[in-house]
Amino acid sequence: MSRKPVHLAVYDTLADWETGYATAFLARAGYEIRTVATDPSAPVLTTGGLRVQPDLALADLRPEDSALLILPGADLWDTGDELAPFGRAARAFLDADVPVAAICGATAGLAREGLLDERAHTSAVSFYLAATGYKGAERYVEADAVTDGGLTTAGPTEPVAFAREILGRLGVYEGEKLDAWYRLFHDSDASAYEVLSS
Repeated sequence: MSRKPVHLAVYDTLADWETGYATAFLARAGYEIRTVATDPSAPVLTTGGLRVQPDLALADLRPEDSALLILPGADLWDTGDELAPFGRAARAFLDADVPVAAICGATAGLAREGLLDERAHTSAVSFYLAATGYKGAERYVEADAVTDGGLTTAGPTEPVAFAREILGRLGVYEGEKLDAWYRLFHDSDASAYEVLSS
């Protein structure tokens, strides 16, 4: 079965640890992971010091060509408007009924874009998002990861819960197997391995 690729936003100071589980298991399931940057001609430098050469310009990204847009956290989400175009891209995706997954600082970018005002969501802590001045504080949920309609959000310490929501959304794992995957990688529950390998 031919699948649309998953698009991973990349930018300087990207938090490496936040999307690795999701992208690795999506790729194992046959999804192509394509990286997207505002300027694809220049490599980006992650927080961990990795250089990533983007595949595609954000300006050329169309929701109808994608299965999902993933927005990782990065210091740049909190230091100015440089990443605001990714918030606008998220709006275009959600308007087109194509899912978006945002973790850590990217949730603040979505809050500034107004995308959390009417959706249940989470982040690092509620007051982090409150500092954006957004109008969705009453929809904040104290949870590892939250999916509301087409939008998944998570805090920086929850890359496994974030991946669980993404893998479930795209049908990589379902039901008992999705639960087993989470128990194995989040809780180190060795009994989950037998369920996954069956």
